[in-house]
Amino acid sequence: MSETLSLGERRQEALDHAAGLVARAWAEFDQARDVETLTSTELQRALSSPLPERASDVVAGLDTAAAVLDASLAQARPRYFGYIGSSGLEVGALADLLAHSYDINLAIDAGAASLLERQAVGWLGEFVGYPAVSGSFTSGGTVSNLTALAAARERAVPGSRAAGLGGVRVAMYCSVEAHYSITRAAELLGIGRDQVRPIPIDGDRRMNPALLVEAIAADLAAGITPVAVVCTAGTTLTGSVDRIDLIADVCDRFGIWLHVDGAYGLPAAGAAGTAALFTGLDRADSITVDCHKWMFVPKACSAVLVRDVQSLIATFAHDEAYVPHADDEINAVDVTLEYSRPVRSLKLWLAFTVHGALAFREAIARNCAQAQFLYDECGRHPRLQRLPTRPQLSIVPIRHLVPGCPDVDAHNASLTERLQIDGRVYVSPATIDGHVWLRPCFTNFRTTTDDIRLLIDVVDSLGNDCESHALVSRNGTHGLSV
Repeated sequence: MSETLSLGERRQEALDHAAGLVARAWAEFDQARDVETLTSTELQRALSSPLPERASDVVAGLDTAAAVLDASLAQARPRYFGYIGSSGLEVGALADLLAHSYDINLAIDAGAASLLERQAVGWLGEFVGYPAVSGSFTSGGTVSNLTALAAARERAVPGSRAAGLGGVRVAMYCSVEAHYSITRAAELLGIGRDQVRPIPIDGDRRMNPALLVEAIAADLAAGITPVAVVCTAGTTLTGSVDRIDLIADVCDRFGIWLHVDGAYGLPAAGAAGTAALFTGLDRADSITVDCHKWMFVPKACSAVLVRDVQSLIATFAHDEAYVPHADDEINAVDVTLEYSRPVRSLKLWLAFTVHGALAFREAIARNCAQAQFLYDECGRHPRLQRLPTRPQLSIVPIRHLVPGCPDVDAHNASLTERLQIDGRVYVSPATIDGHVWLRPCFTNFRTTTDDIRLLIDVVDSLGNDCESHALVSRNGTHGLSV
C-alpha cells in the first residue's frame, strides 16, 4: 500500500486537536513559570530517533510537537528579560495561522496580499514618522539591513551589482556598538569587514558626529568612496540612540547614504515620551524595523523602508524568462532580496487593524517606564549597580555587588547562569567597557511592575555570595520557559 501526503478523513480531527493545543497554551501563556521546564527523557528519545520511513498517528505527532515547544525557551513570557525578545501578540499568531494556511508567495503580484503589504509598509512608516515610499517585510534585521545597504552600495558605486567593486575602495561607518549585522552586510556585499569604520561613542553611548566627519574626510583624502553611514536607533547593548539629526547633517554634507538600523528601538519613535530621540529620522534614505521585537508580533516580521523606490529597483530589478513583466510592471522580486516570501506583513497589519496604533504607543511607553523604574530601584539598592546615565529606551544594564567579592565580573557571569537555571526570570549577560553586566530588556506588553520587583529580589537572593557554583542542569539541558 502506498503512502499519501493527505490527512484524508482525519483532517478535521487534526485541526480540532491542534486548536485544543493552542487553546491550552493560550490559557496559561500570560503567566510566568516559577520553575524551569526541562526536556524529558521521553522527549529526548523522540528527538534522537532516525528518519521515519512510514506514517504514524497525526494526533500523536501534534502532541510531540507541542511538548517540544512547551519545553523550549519562550521569549514571549512576561519575565523573559534576555536579549531582545518578541512577545507573541495573540492576533499575530492567528495571522500566521491564516497566512501559512493559504501559503501565498509575494515574489510576483499576489493580488490583494500585495496591496496589504504596501498598506502595512505605509502604516509602519506613519507609526514611526518616516515617509516610506516603498519597502518590504523580511525574515529579520540582518536581511533588512543587507537589503538597504545593497541599495547604498549601488548608489555609491553605480553598476557594482553587475561588475563588482573592482578596484574601487569603499568604506562604511557606524557606531562601535552597532549590531554585527552591519559588519555581516559589509562582508556579503564585497565591501569587506575591514572597511567598516567603527566610530567612537560619546558619554551617552551614541556615535560621535565630529569623529564621524574626521573618518569620512580621511577616507576621501585617501581616495576611498563612502558607501553609507549607519545610525543605530537603539543599540543592542544599552539601548542608546544615535543623534540621527546630526548624522544626517554629516551625510548631507558629503552626499552619503544614511541608513537607520532601528531593528530594536525604532518603534519608540511612535511613543510621545521618546519620539524626540529620533529627530531627523525622516531624512534617512532607508530604515530597518524588526516588528517581531518591539511591535510585539511573532517572528519573523522585519521591515526595510526607503524614501526612493528607484534605489531598490536599481539594485534588485532583473528580467528573467520566468518572471513576468507585463507593461514593464515592477514585481516584488525587483525591489527585494528574497524570492519565496510569505505574507509576513499580515501579522502587523492585523495587529494594527484589531488593536489600533494607540495601544502600541502605550505599551511601548509602559516598557520605557518599567526601565526607568528598574533604574531608580537599583539606585536605592545597596547591592545593585547601574550605569551612570539613565536608559534612553528599555534596556537597563545592572551589576550585583557583594562586599569583599574579589571578582565582580566572575560573580555576575556566574549569577547570570544561576538565574537562567533557576527559571523564575531570564536575563542575558553583556560585556560593557570590559566588564560583565546583567542586561534586562523590556519589550513585552505582558510584563508588569511586579515582575520587575521579582527580578530584583531573585537577583539579590541568588547573588548573595560570590562562591563558585557548579552549573549543571538536570538532563544536561537549559530548556527554560519563563
